[in-house]
Amino acid sequence: MRPPLRLKEMTPGDVAFAIGLNPRLIVPAGTCEQHGPHLPMGSDAIIVDRLADDLSAEFGIVRAPTIEYGVNAVTAEVLPGSASVRRKTLRRWLNDLLPDWERNGVEEFLVLTAHGHAPHQEALATVMTDRARVRVVDIFAMDLATVAETADGPIHGGEVDTSLMLYIAPHLVRMDLARDCILPETERRRYRRGTMMHLPAASQGSVGAPTRASAERGRIIYDFIRSRIYERVIGVNPTAAVQAP
Repeated sequence: MRPPLRLKEMTPGDVAFAIGLNPRLIVPAGTCEQHGPHLPMGSDAIIVDRLADDLSAEFGIVRAPTIEYGVNAVTAEVLPGSASVRRKTLRRWLNDLLPDWERNGVEEFLVLTAHGHAPHQEALATVMTDRARVRVVDIFAMDLATVAETADGPIHGGEVDTSLMLYIAPHLVRMDLARDCILPETERRRYRRGTMMHLPAASQGSVGAPTRASAERGRIIYDFIRSRIYERVIGVNPTAAVQAP
């Protein structure tokens, strides 16, 4: 497979040539926040960074540098390392960046995120361009019931993102520190929708069942997410894409 087209590593001429062939730009949008005592602060960014590289390499799409900060969920106490921006700050940041890239010939922006917090999603969804299409892809908005073992689904620091991190960057995961925090069903639904503005007091920064995570489960979940993006966003059959020269 060819290497990813990382914009920050490319010359202006190389960028112009690549965008001329494929006028899309992948923009990964992460966060810097706690995901429990067992996961690194940049888990959201690490996951979408890997996805951006894979999509870029597979389809020859230029990928922008990852945005490392987002709108974090509020916690009862400020946990070490967490740093958040306001919703309007994230929106203004993208509203400054995307028009410049649009003038370079980008016709469609694929904004990848792994953070379902409602204000964060709203900031990404309200970005404006002159002509280019902006598509926000929240990977945890996908129905992962067929690939996740537990019923809690894609919850912050739970089985899903812990499994993904065990697959993508196992050296950064401290499973000896993982602690489960299972919410009642009503609160779980609110959390999935991104409308629970505060993490519960019983949480140590994560919600869900991280103790049930595994690297193999992470591989299955990652392949599922990547296939869905191939089919529904990039617009190709993933099997055909792998076989393409």
